[in-house]
Amino acid sequence: MNSAWMAFKAEVIAQYQEQKKMADAALGQVDDVLFFAHLRENGDDHTNSLAVLVKHISGNFISRWTDFLMTDGEKPTRQRPREFLHEVSDNRAEIMQRWEEGWRMLFTTLESLQEADFARTVYIRGEAHSVVKAILRNLLHATHHIGQIELLASALRK
Repeated sequence: MNSAWMAFKAEVIAQYQEQKKMADAALGQVDDVLFFAHLRENGDDHTNSLAVLVKHISGNFISRWTDFLMTDGEKPTRQRPREFLHEVSDNRAEIMQRWEEGWRMLFTTLESLQEADFARTVYIRGEAHSVVKAILRNLLHATHHIGQIELLASALRK
């Protein structure tokens, strides 16, 4: 791998590691009740809960990073609408287990990328993306929701 691609890959991995560290710290500051809580105004829910955000990021990571170079990033097995629901069967331990699975998939895939892979095309929902664009799209998506996690965890603790 030439130095430019190696530097890009290392920086992307470092950025994801920092995002995970920030999210884990925020999530570690709330109990199970707050993990499933919503911010409310006049009795209406105005935000996703931390649980929903974690479910969504996890589902996104597992879908996007499984067979990243070989299959569409939106897997037919993904049930995206369910990521935004509080289901009776939801519990924090299982949601966090899936969170860790998503991050493992992401880091394993990124670590495996070789120089030639950066010249490839991948697909997300049938739309062609360069590998770099797909990585940046996912990193930006994750950082957006991790910012929400930090803000929500802080607001709920108060």
